[in-house]
Amino acid sequence: MANAERLSRLSLIEKALELADAESLESVTVRRLAHELGVTPMALYWHVKNKDQLFVCLADHLLATVTPEFDPAAPWNARLRVMVEALIGVMRRHRYMPGLFAMVEKQELSSFNRATDTALDLLSQGGFTLREGYAVSTYLLHGAMALVDNEPGCPGASSPAEAAELRRQRRLTLERLPADEFPRIVEYAKAMEEEPDLDAYYAFGLDLLMSGVEAVAAKRTPSGATQTDAE
Repeated sequence: MANAERLSRLSLIEKALELADAESLESVTVRRLAHELGVTPMALYWHVKNKDQLFVCLADHLLATVTPEFDPAAPWNARLRVMVEALIGVMRRHRYMPGLFAMVEKQELSSFNRATDTALDLLSQGGFTLREGYAVSTYLLHGAMALVDNEPGCPGASSPAEAAELRRQRRLTLERLPADEFPRIVEYAKAMEEEPDLDAYYAFGLDLLMSGVEAVAAKRTPSGATQTDAE
């Protein structure tokens, strides 16, 4: 266990991450962290004022990996894709992140501001105005969150056998629909019983997000890149 002299903000954040990953975000409280770290709650207040600031620090720490080192020779869209892929990756590892985002003011996060500024710069290279770029970066953020929130599978299953049974029940539900009214849905029902390929799901979702941005960028010209409003 850590003691008060060895406690740092980083060790506090790392313990909060460990607890949230193992249990839930709701389990992260100042009292619980103090117990886990072997210190008094007052020792934590040297590093964070309250639970709200703790969550700000936690979100800031998690988002730090979203702005990685880029290959300077890579085109803007390739670098932007790396950022979105990194965002999806960190949310897959820490499934409570969308909920955490809703609990903090994102503009208080240095890592969020850094990622947003980098995305705006990359999008300006693609011919987007700053206003358009901000809208695109917001779309990418919420699109990535939606991908993670709606990951296919059976989150309520306690075992592979139970997950397989849940998929079977879903297939049967779709197959009971009138085939003359909903032929494509009934045909699709066969796929419901297959175990989802999550890597393929995320790769396809990332392609959908980025292809939309790239298609719009193809209609833009670099001359509008530094303007704050659309032409």
